[in-house]
Amino acid sequence: MPLPLYLLAMAVFAMGTSEFMLVGLLPDIASGLDVTVGTAGMLTSAFAIGMIIGAPLVAALARNWPRRSSLLGFILAFAAAHAVGASTTSFPVLFTTRVVAALANAGFLAVALTAAATLVPADKKGRALAVLLSGTTVAVIAGVPGGSVLGTLLGWRATFWAVTGLCLPAAIGILKGIPTGRVQNDATGGPPLRAELAQLTRSRLILMMLLGALVNAATFGSFTFLAPVVTDAAGLGELWISVVLVLFGAGSFVGVTVAGRLSDQRPGPVIAVGGPLLLIGWPALAMLADDPAALLALVFVQGALSFALGSTLITRILYEAAGAPTMAGSYATVALNVGAAVGPLVAAIALSTAAGDRGPLWASGLLVAVALLIAFPLRTVIAAGHSAEVLR
Repeated sequence: MPLPLYLLAMAVFAMGTSEFMLVGLLPDIASGLDVTVGTAGMLTSAFAIGMIIGAPLVAALARNWPRRSSLLGFILAFAAAHAVGASTTSFPVLFTTRVVAALANAGFLAVALTAAATLVPADKKGRALAVLLSGTTVAVIAGVPGGSVLGTLLGWRATFWAVTGLCLPAAIGILKGIPTGRVQNDATGGPPLRAELAQLTRSRLILMMLLGALVNAATFGSFTFLAPVVTDAAGLGELWISVVLVLFGAGSFVGVTVAGRLSDQRPGPVIAVGGPLLLIGWPALAMLADDPAALLALVFVQGALSFALGSTLITRILYEAAGAPTMAGSYATVALNVGAAVGPLVAAIALSTAAGDRGPLWASGLLVAVALLIAFPLRTVIAAGHSAEVLR
C-alpha cells in the first residue's frame, strides 16, 4: 500500500479519537462548564449530526478543489476547532466547535475515502479502505483510553489540546506525501454533480448504505454503553473499562485488516459468515456479561466481527458508487455516521428497559437481525464482486 494511505490513516486516528473520546469526558465537561451531564451529551449528537449533514455538503463544495489542499484545509480547521474548544469557558461555544469539527471531519473523510480508492488499483479498494479505517480502530485501541486517562489526570481540556497536537504531524504528512491534483480522477472531464447525485437513485447503492448504517448502529450502540456493562453487569472496577475498550479496538483492528483482504474479491463469504456470527454474538454477550472471562473474550470477538462486516459493506458502497468519483466517499461517510448517531439512541432507549445495563447489547443484536432480514433475499446482489456489471 502506498505511503500516502498511512498518512491519511494518521489523520483519521486523530479524528477518530476526538469523535469517541467524549464517552469518558462528559461528567468532567459538565462539571467544568456548569451544565448537566445530559446537556453535555448533546456534544456527541452535535458531532454525529454534523458528520451526516456535512459529508455530502462539504464533499460537493470541495469536489473540484485540489485534493492535497482540501485535506490540509480540513485537518487544520479540525485542529483549530479543538484549540478553541479547549480554551473556552462557554458551553455554546464548545457546542459550536464540535459542529465545526464534525464538518471538517466529514469533509476530510469524504475526500480521503475517495482519494484512497484512487491511490490503488481498481481491484484493491477494500485493502485501501482497511488501511484508512485502521486509523479509527487504533483510535479505539489507544486514542480513546489514552484520552480518558489524560482527562482524568489533567482535565478534559488537556484531551482537546492533545487532539490538536495529533493533527499537526498528520497535516505535515499530508503536505509532504499527498500528490497535488484535484479530487476528480482527471482535473477536467469528470461527471457533473447532478450525475453523481443521481447515483443515489440506484437501489443497490441505497441497499449497501442501509446495511452499513444498521451494522454500524449495532456496533456503536453497544460500544457507547460498554462502561456500565463492565462495572455493573460484570462487577469489575473502573480501570477495567479501558481494558475492555482496548480489547474491542484490538478486535476491530483484526477484523478490518482481515476483511480488507477479502472484501474486494470475496465479500460474499465475509457477509455470509460474519453476519450470523455477529447476530449470535450480541445476545451471547448480553447473557454472559456477568462472567468477566466471557465478557473479555466476546468483546474482542464482537469488535472483530463488527468491523469486518461493517468495513466490507462500506467497501461495497464505494464500488456501487463508482459512477460518483468525488461523492462516493461522502455516501460511505453518511452510512457510517447514521449508524454512529442512531445506534446510541436506540441503545439508550434499551438501557431504560427491564434489560438494564445489558439492554444495549440486546438492541445491537436486534439491529443486526434487521440487517440480515433485509440482506438475505438480496444476498446474490450483495455478494457480487467488483465486476464491470456491478459497477454499472
